[in-house]
This record gives sequence, structure tokens and C-alpha cells, in this order.
Amino acid sequence: MHSPSNILRHNVKQLDDRVLAYVADYFQALSEPLRLKILNELRGSARNVNDLTTRLSCSQANVSKHLGVLARRGFVVREAQGTAAYYRIADAAVYELCDLVCGQIADRLRDEVAALKSLDGAAERRRTSPASRAR
Repeated sequence: MHSPSNILRHNVKQLDDRVLAYVADYFQALSEPLRLKILNELRGSARNVNDLTTRLSCSQANVSKHLGVLARRGFVVREAQGTAAYYRIADAAVYELCDLVCGQIADRLRDEVAALKSLDGAAERRRTSPASRAR
């Protein structure tokens, strides 16, 4: 039997507009830096809003708002423990996605830095070449 993620993975070209809108919402939830920081803080263990507020140096209202978005999109789960609510990752596969994207961005930035260094080296060689000094 195929899981829903396998079915979607194999039929990406056949997604209808409703599913594409869902996918866009999924990625939109990851488009906010503070949400990515929250997800990163939850990598190790469940945390409550106060823990996250302290660790991220931002307001409780802001953390709560972003946790709400992450919960609605299925990234985190809220669990009551005594008088506190703790949030944990609902599906650790989100880290695979984030690591893949971060790796791609790191590769792209490395390539851009290498290209800029190459251009900078070429400009320096032109400045110091005997032909440019003769002018």
C-alpha cells in the first residue's frame, strides 16, 4: 500500500490546484525566519512558550503566534503537561527538508564566493600586469 507522501512524490506532475495550494501553504509556513528558529529549537526536545521566548529573545505573544501557524500546518504538536503546554515536532521529516534546502543554499553561496574570488583575482592580475603599469 502506498502512503500519501509516496503517492504525492510519484505524481507531482499531476497535482491539482487544491493540492498545489496546500503545498504552497506548507512552504509559506516555513518562509518566516522565527518559525525556522522555533523548529530548530525543537530539534532536541519539546519546549514550552517560556523556554522558547527566553532562548529566542522575543516576546511571548510573537512565539505563540508562530507556534499557532506551525501547529495549524502540522509541523508541531501541543501537549499539556501539568499547567504548561509543551510543543514538539509532529514530523521530523521537516528537518530533512530544511537540511536539504540549507545544503543547496550553502553550495550555491560557496559557488558564488568562488566566482567572486576568481573575478577579484583576475582584476588584481590586470592591475599589476606589466601592460597596465606601462600606461
